[in-house]
Amino acid sequence: MFDSRFSDTSDAGLIAAIAEHAAAEAAAAAGRLAAVAELVHRRCGDDQRAHWACDEWDSAAAEISAALGVGHRRASGQMYLSMALRLRLPKVAALFLDGKLSARVISAIAWRTELVEDADARALIDASIAEHAGRWDALSQYKLDQSVDFWVDRHDPGSLRRTRASAQNRDVSIGGQDPEAGTTSLWGRLLATDATILQRRLAEMAREVCDDDPRSMGERRADALGTLAAGGQHLSCQCGGPECPASGPDPRATSVVIHVLADAEAAAGQPDSAAVPGTAVIAGGSIIPTPLLSELIRSGARVRPVRRPPSTAELRYRPSTALDEFVRMRDLTCRFPSCDRPAEKCDLDHAIPWPFGPTQASNIRALCRKHHLMKTFWTGTGGWSDRQYPDGTIVWTSPTCATYTTRPGSRLLFPAWNSTTAELSITAGPPESGNDLMMPARRRTRAADRAYRHAVERSLNDARVAERNKPPPF
Repeated sequence: MFDSRFSDTSDAGLIAAIAEHAAAEAAAAAGRLAAVAELVHRRCGDDQRAHWACDEWDSAAAEISAALGVGHRRASGQMYLSMALRLRLPKVAALFLDGKLSARVISAIAWRTELVEDADARALIDASIAEHAGRWDALSQYKLDQSVDFWVDRHDPGSLRRTRASAQNRDVSIGGQDPEAGTTSLWGRLLATDATILQRRLAEMAREVCDDDPRSMGERRADALGTLAAGGQHLSCQCGGPECPASGPDPRATSVVIHVLADAEAAAGQPDSAAVPGTAVIAGGSIIPTPLLSELIRSGARVRPVRRPPSTAELRYRPSTALDEFVRMRDLTCRFPSCDRPAEKCDLDHAIPWPFGPTQASNIRALCRKHHLMKTFWTGTGGWSDRQYPDGTIVWTSPTCATYTTRPGSRLLFPAWNSTTAELSITAGPPESGNDLMMPARRRTRAADRAYRHAVERSLNDARVAERNKPPPF
C-alpha cells in the first residue's frame, strides 16, 4: 500500500500531493495545538498551587507528554506555543488552522514576538504578519526571522529578540551522541582566561605520551579532557610498550563501573575479562560499541554483577545499596511515560507508600524529581494513579482515565535478563493520606518568573529605543 499508492502518479502530481499533504499536516498540527491550548486554559488557573514546585503547568504537561509520547520539556514547549497562538496571534493561528502556514513558520513567529506585551502592538503585529506570512515558507531560517523582526521593530522596537554574547552566557553543554562511534559532541563558552588555561593544559597532556602512541593530536586532546574529568593529571600512552614511562592505568577506565545484568547462576561466576562483551549502554544514554567496551575492560574498568534481590522485604524505608543498584539497573530511566531522565539521577519511589508498602523491588521504581512530586501530590480525583507489577511493568492512569504502560528499560535492551521479583504480600490497612507531606515551593510563580525574564530581555533594547526616539537635531 505505502509503496504503490502513488505509483501511477506523474511527477507533477507527486509534487502536488506533497504540497497537499503538507497543508493537511499543518492543519492537523494546528488542531492539536488548539486542543492543547484549551487543556491549558482548563488546567492552569489555580493560584493556590502556583508556588508549588510541581505546579498546574507541570501537571498538564505530564498529561500532554504521555498523550503525545514526548518528553516533559517538549510538551511544555507545545503548551507555550499553543497559548501564544490562542492569546497573542489569533489571525496567524487562523491561517495555521487552514493549513496555509507551516509549523516551522508558526514556531518562528511565536518565538520572535514573545516579548511584545502591549495589546495594541500585538494586534498590529498579528495582523501585519498574517497578511504577509503566506509567502514565507520558502525563506531560510535567517530570512524568516528577519521577516518577523521587521514587523516587531515597526510596531514595538523594544520587543526585538537579539542575540548577545556576554560573560553571563557562558556554559558547557553535552550534545548529541554517535552510538556507532561511541562519541558525544561538546561545546561551550568560557572566560577567555579559562579557555587559555584549558587549551595549554590539554596540549601539555597530549605531548606527554611517546611518539609511538597511535592517536592523532586531536584525539589525544579529547582523551586528555576526559582524563581531567575523571580526576587524572596525565594521559596514559596507548603505544602498548611495557617499558613506556607514560603507560599506566587510564583514569577514565578506572572511573567506570560495568554492571553485568545476569541471573543468579551466571552472576555467581567470576567475570571473564577475555570474553567477548555483550550489549552495553551508558546509564540513560546510548549503546556503547563493543570495541570501546572491550577497551574499557582491558584498561581496568570495574566489572560488577547485578544480582536479583531476595524475595523478603527490607525492614527500613531507604533501600540498601544492593536493592538501590538493582532497581536503577532494571529501570535505566525514570518510569513515567516518555521520560528519559537517567535512573542514576532519579529518586527511588515506593509505588505503595511506606510503611504500608514494603521496601522491595516489586514496590520500588525510579522517578525523576518532577514526576516523583507529581505522583505524590497530584493524586486522588483529578490526579494520577498507577500499579506496579513484579516484572517492573507500571500501568499509569491519567486524570482523564487514559492508561499508559511503561516497562523497565532493561527489558528492551537486555531481554534475556530475568528481572522479575517477588509478589507483594500486603495485609495491613490502607495507607495514610499523607497530609503531613508538603510540596516544595517555588521562590516565585512560573508566570512571575517568565515576566521577570521578559523584562530583563526587553531592558536590553532600552538604549536602542531611546536613541531611535530622539528628536531630530533642529
